[in-house]
Amino acid sequence: MDTDLRSSKKQAFLDLLKKRGIQDKRVLEAMATVPREAFVGLDLAELAYDDSPLPIENGQTISQPYIVALMTEAMQLRPSDTVLEIGTGSGYAAAVLSRIVKQVYTIERHRGLAEQARERLSSLGYDNVSVRCGDGTLGWPEHAPFDAIVVTAGGPSVPLSLTRQLVIGGRLIIPVGQSLHDQKLQRITRVSEDDIRTEELGGVRFVPLIGEEGWRDVEGRLNRPPPGKVEPAAALSEQIRSQAIHIPSIESVDLGGLLSRIGDSRLVLLGEASHGTAEFYEMRARITRELIEKKGFHFVAVEADWPDAAQIDHFVRETRKEPTQELTFSRFPTWMWANRQVANFVQWLRHHNRQADTGDQAVGFFGLDLYSLYSSINAIIGYLEQVDTEAAAVARERYGCLTPWEKDPATYGRVALTRQQLSCEQDVVAMLNMLMQKRLEYSAHDGRRFLDAVSNARLVKNAEHFYRSMYDGSVKSWNLRDQHMFDTLESLLDFHGPDSKAIVWAHNSHLGNAEATEMGSRGEINVGSLCRQRFGETAYLIGFGTHQGTVAAASDWGAPMEVKNIVPSTPDSYERLCHDAGLNAFFLPLRHGEKNLVKELQRPRLERAIGVIYRPETEIASHYFIASLSRQFDEYIWFDKTRAVDALGPEAGKGMPETFPFGL
Repeated sequence: MDTDLRSSKKQAFLDLLKKRGIQDKRVLEAMATVPREAFVGLDLAELAYDDSPLPIENGQTISQPYIVALMTEAMQLRPSDTVLEIGTGSGYAAAVLSRIVKQVYTIERHRGLAEQARERLSSLGYDNVSVRCGDGTLGWPEHAPFDAIVVTAGGPSVPLSLTRQLVIGGRLIIPVGQSLHDQKLQRITRVSEDDIRTEELGGVRFVPLIGEEGWRDVEGRLNRPPPGKVEPAAALSEQIRSQAIHIPSIESVDLGGLLSRIGDSRLVLLGEASHGTAEFYEMRARITRELIEKKGFHFVAVEADWPDAAQIDHFVRETRKEPTQELTFSRFPTWMWANRQVANFVQWLRHHNRQADTGDQAVGFFGLDLYSLYSSINAIIGYLEQVDTEAAAVARERYGCLTPWEKDPATYGRVALTRQQLSCEQDVVAMLNMLMQKRLEYSAHDGRRFLDAVSNARLVKNAEHFYRSMYDGSVKSWNLRDQHMFDTLESLLDFHGPDSKAIVWAHNSHLGNAEATEMGSRGEINVGSLCRQRFGETAYLIGFGTHQGTVAAASDWGAPMEVKNIVPSTPDSYERLCHDAGLNAFFLPLRHGEKNLVKELQRPRLERAIGVIYRPETEIASHYFIASLSRQFDEYIWFDKTRAVDALGPEAGKGMPETFPFGL
């Protein structure tokens, strides 16, 4: 990475730490001094100053910078202190501590990581750090007592050995929780020989603290504390089997029961547990076809960029006859929509609209997402050039504020945040307002084209805000994105009329009710929770899941697509319950399900989510979260073994009339 770019990213990350409440100047100075890029692999160096955890060897992670700063500040350190760290990992946190205190002792249970960290810290000149390989839950009694101890892994309880190795007044910072995905960061202060004081510092997620006084690792499976009085897993899986509706094949299964359960719903939200699984796309397509044919649904809205989906909409409604010069679904991750499964559905939808001969009432295909900042700008200007040349000139001038950042809009967010450049917010808001003020004049020419233009203008406004919010933390940017998707969905419903009905395709994490997952505890919303609030029971939320197989995904953002093997689902997860039911595929009614089973499936458990990035080496930390399945979804569709989508190659760009938009 270019030195200036790394320096600017580092400064942005330090500004973010301050914004998120880190006040200790010594902590901030230490974070500024230690080069985080030296503690990750070369392939991840460009991500070193992103506020996110990164994978390292042995299935471990280097913690999110904010968490390192938070835990370090929570120890209330003095320059004369001696500190014990449990979980050396890459050595980064130990290096930060070494800039603040007199002496750091750190323990790592993986020998390879311990040796690598020792060599790295020595070569970088951090000579007040001692590293050993061992069981961190037992501490390092030879060098006790310690003024502070920090544990960078989550334990089922606080190890007694560690509290006994604190000086009176010493502080222990540790994540604790009976579930790996429901941990609370605690500060334990030893107030006397036999007494401690406990403070909670908030929810966190760490890899398991394994050792004699932590989790027990037996043949690769973690022994957990005895559970509360709940239905045994085997009996619960048998209940699922008895209530499940078997799917013999996607094409042959009778969907009459599902359509009956959906009833008169205005919205049907069809999820997916990954962005690269063929069965999820194929079943969504099959359900969508029947909803259109038998229940008269009016349009499909998907987790895709508006301009790309607009090309599909032109194709299925045959409103553009000439070849397009615009690339369709060319932005990473291309395989998410440029795949054989989507192409087959799009061809079916075009044929349906032809046969139905519905004219302006043809079933449409729309995008809900907001990443297409510059494609949307070009679409707005192109539209205005045809209906109002003076307005087109104004648009060029106003959107020119964003032009320098076309190749990396996230950089615009950083420089606007640090006031190195004035925000473009006023310009993009003014442009949307101008379009809305002229809506009667413009929509009189062609209502659908005006819908396209104003949707793009709304997208540009929200995308500009989204890129600025990326440096305010993941919750704010996530909420802005899902609010935009929901607002776009509402706008489409309004456009199609009060009796219109919509089908939505997106990831489970967007369509399942966020209030029933750990997302809600973090203050996150999603399309599912907003639909539940706005439309109540007239929104039918359907989730999908799988146990193992293959998936199309990348290892890093922007990296090439790979076909990866899915790690079999972890114990204590909903996926393992479904796998142990012993059926290859099934529907599981939840809103209309058997009451005792629905009640049992309300108990929070682990649930897997694979996005466009899949990192099997950090499977639990990266891809599982806590959810209440029967509160999250109205129905769950299970495929035990799945395969990757059939991604289209470079031909998924410019199309010819008969093959638009995929070039098939």
